[in-house]
Amino acid sequence: MTGRGGGDVDLEVTVRELADRQAIRDCLMRYSRGVDRLDREVLLSVYHDDAIDDHGMFVGGPEAFADWVIGMHSTLHLSQQHCLLNHTCEIDGDVAHTETYYLFVGMNRTGPPLAMSGGRYVDRFERRDGVWAIAHRVCLRDWMPMDETPDLSDPAAFTAVKDGLPPAMAALMATASLSARDRSDPSYARPFAVDPQRVADGATAFEPRRPPG
Repeated sequence: MTGRGGGDVDLEVTVRELADRQAIRDCLMRYSRGVDRLDREVLLSVYHDDAIDDHGMFVGGPEAFADWVIGMHSTLHLSQQHCLLNHTCEIDGDVAHTETYYLFVGMNRTGPPLAMSGGRYVDRFERRDGVWAIAHRVCLRDWMPMDETPDLSDPAAFTAVKDGLPPAMAALMATASLSARDRSDPSYARPFAVDPQRVADGATAFEPRRPPG
């Protein structure tokens, strides 16, 4: 029974939105669990099959991203945590734009024992067949411990491994999205999508190498 003012209808809409928001947060939490446990199946469940993840030094689809990020953390770290903090979510039908702060901490295999940095995941979620998952993501780096004031125009300024990046990854990192403290920040883009040129560059950088002959 609906009371005056459509109370039951309003409640149904509110519950639906709360359920959508929780599904999106659960998806984000699965990302942290998947990447920290090096669990490929869990990690892939976060993305739609045709999603694009722009992680600065990597740009590509879910399968290639899982190969890259699991291999990278396995090689560089004994353990790692991706802690999720502040979170905003704007839902419009079957599309949601989110911004989620992260704190990364890793126990290095070599060199300084601890790596730490902070930034944001800017995501466009889409609900397809009733399932919310990431369609586009960019990882923005905002800070890391350092001894000198960084060059904020350099996308690699907050990348601990920048000096050891292979040339293809270094080239990608050089054109990565920059964090900004105004409305030019990627988090304001509607609809948000990874730059097609970076998608093309990422495909070239990470294409399988064929043996000569």
